[in-house]
Amino acid sequence: QVQVVESGGGSVQAGGSLRLSCKASGDTVSDYCMGWFRQAPGKEREGVAGIDRSGRISYADSVKGRFTSSVDNTENTLYLQMNVLKAEDTAMYYCAAGPWSCRGGSLMSDDFLYWGQGTQVTVSS
Repeated sequence: QVQVVESGGGSVQAGGSLRLSCKASGDTVSDYCMGWFRQAPGKEREGVAGIDRSGRISYADSVKGRFTSSVDNTENTLYLQMNVLKAEDTAMYYCAAGPWSCRGGSLMSDDFLYWGQGTQVTVSS
């Protein structure tokens, strides 16, 4: 089974950028539905970006135009490039993998089985 580990979080000022990485092991990311989720204190978990096994991607409306997800198959790594960060982007960010089909990419937690432990993103204004 696949294991995923996030990295790249940190503290940045509003308007700045961060690039999160999700390194997979045990299996190739191209065989899974992959996704990024985030959860801020007192808020529900939110799907941020999802990529299906054909490379098609869905984004949450709140991050469209600012965030970009991509996959480097040679490194077996999923990325989330976050630009023009806002204070509302502050959250714990999670990478997840699902063994099922998710045509077009999924933003639903129930479509994912394997989760990383998260990486904290803090945006200050």
